[in-house]
Amino acid sequence: MSSIPTLILASNSPRRQQLLKDLGFDFEVFTRDFDESFPDELPAMEVAEYLAIKKNKNYRELRPQDLIITSDTTVICENHVLNKAADKTEARNMLSMLSGKTHQVVSGVCVSSPEKNISFSDSTAVTFDIITEQEMNYYIDHFKPFDKAGAYGIQEWIGMAKISAISGSYFTVMGLPTHRLFKVLTEDFGYQLNT
Repeated sequence: MSSIPTLILASNSPRRQQLLKDLGFDFEVFTRDFDESFPDELPAMEVAEYLAIKKNKNYRELRPQDLIITSDTTVICENHVLNKAADKTEARNMLSMLSGKTHQVVSGVCVSSPEKNISFSDSTAVTFDIITEQEMNYYIDHFKPFDKAGAYGIQEWIGMAKISAISGSYFTVMGLPTHRLFKVLTEDFGYQLNT
């Protein structure tokens, strides 16, 4: 396509940036502050996609000619949405809630061009072994997971040491359902791999 718009990843996340690069696309990163609130009555499994759509609308007015990708990831345990931890205490509380249980990680994505808008979400079930208090403190002190939903990153120590099973996409847990995004970019938007 000769007039294909610039691909924009509207995310501060170094993990999402690396994943999109590894998918083989050329893109620019463009970010701004964003209100991540959502309606209380919204079902937990729909929050990530809702926020991805809300973010995309926020960027569309600033970059009207571009192809914009926005994404949001939520961790859901016993129907509670766990956002980013504000401090060590909150991180410890979240990890305590996840310890020894299976939870859902949902990554929502919205891709929009001047002509169309496609959104979707992908869910992965993650099972943790029991995490002791000493292990929680070790992880929080060494990895400071305050920028991650549920206060953990699957690619870090806690993923290696304490996650016993996942059902679904590993990359969805990292924050970007790459298999579905690749299909949307290439098939729905005609975007080409970087050659």
